[in-house]
Amino acid sequence: MEHNAQHDHPSGLSDEQIADLCQRAAVAAQHSYSPYSRFRVGAALLLDTGKIVTGTNVENASYRLTTCAEQSAIVTAVGQYGPGIKLRAVAVANLNDTASEPCGACRQTILEFGFPDTWVFFPTTRGVAGAAIGEILPIGFVFPR
Repeated sequence: MEHNAQHDHPSGLSDEQIADLCQRAAVAAQHSYSPYSRFRVGAALLLDTGKIVTGTNVENASYRLTTCAEQSAIVTAVGQYGPGIKLRAVAVANLNDTASEPCGACRQTILEFGFPDTWVFFPTTRGVAGAAIGEILPIGFVFPR
């Protein structure tokens, strides 16, 4: 879904909040450790408390040990604010000016700490695409309780 600065955004966020979150994700991407792929990604989380937490991807020579920006930010948020955090929105940006949709593992992690209507934004210089995580991952894993 393409979004170009409309005040009636389905996420419930203002244009300014969306722009701020996307900008913070882009700044976080500048701190990426990605010597192998050179694909620098940053993520910014808006928690339901109004706090914003950022993270970046950290690669490893053993690719399986690489940490995605979204998971980096979520782990940081849990470390700072505890396991009860809830994500209101997420922005994922890279320095290649392409949309950065989360991988499957990150989609599941966003769902774990968010709600089906938690929005994920993918900014580029052409605009901001995005969708609710429930649309991006319509059948996520839920552990039976």
